[in-house]
Amino acid sequence: MISLIREAEERDIKPMADLDRLCFAHPWSENAFSEELTKNQLAFYLVAQLGEEVIGYAGLWAIFEEGHITNVAVHPSHREKGLGRLLLTKLMEAWESQGIKAFTLEVRPSNAAAIALYGKLGFQTMGRRPGYYEDNGEDALILWYRKE
Repeated sequence: MISLIREAEERDIKPMADLDRLCFAHPWSENAFSEELTKNQLAFYLVAQLGEEVIGYAGLWAIFEEGHITNVAVHPSHREKGLGRLLLTKLMEAWESQGIKAFTLEVRPSNAAAIALYGKLGFQTMGRRPGYYEDNGEDALILWYRKE
């Protein structure tokens, strides 16, 4: 299925933004991805390629000893094949080797597929942010994973 998982580069900005438009009601813009990949010193993103096509990505901000997972996206035609889990596992392994032992993220309570994936990786719900999502006022669940 996947031909390559690698660190995201500037050439991935447009494909990542295109993928975001397919996956999310309120996607990040090309400018947002450009800022992340070229200016944000805390940001790190991996992309999954099939041939030359970017079919998934995952990113985080490394803040002190914690990794804040920003986004995970998988092309709709490549879902339910383990790609999201693979991207997250690779992302977390890369930063665990750099000393990060705790990871956090926010997720919509209505996103059952994402919650199930995070649960399989050992994330646990530790809180809630009321009205977090601007598009519809939905809360966000705060999930944490801590390496023992």
